[in-house]
Amino acid sequence: MWNLINPLAHGASPAAIETYKVEPYVVAADVYAVTPHVGRGGWTWYTGSAAWMYRLLVESLLGLRLEGDRLRIEPCLPADWKAFTVHYRYRETVYHVAVQQTPHETGEQRLSLDGHDQAGMAVPLVDDRREHWVEMWVRAVAVR
Repeated sequence: MWNLINPLAHGASPAAIETYKVEPYVVAADVYAVTPHVGRGGWTWYTGSAAWMYRLLVESLLGLRLEGDRLRIEPCLPADWKAFTVHYRYRETVYHVAVQQTPHETGEQRLSLDGHDQAGMAVPLVDDRREHWVEMWVRAVAVR
């Protein structure tokens, strides 16, 4: 889905730019599907599309959700994404989050905070103004 709505994909070639006709760095509210405007973007700068795309990426793809004083991490990553890192600020405290995919057949799913395994897929957050390191291993989704 991300590959379909990513505005950068619409600027990948001169032909794509000519078709899209709007800024490739702005999320369009519409991409037309009716002749003669198939593939043309519309309603840029007028909508909350960028905010919704940000939420899609952070909450759905990376799976980061703040739940009170806990950070839940439940990513839904493409099989070819091996890992990602996020530096998450909670008030005046920074959590360095590193997520790695493991093979789906044998993969272990685990979460640690500062080297200590955590139960579940959430990190307790404290505002102690120290840096914390979160490591997570998730099973890669089987490709069908």
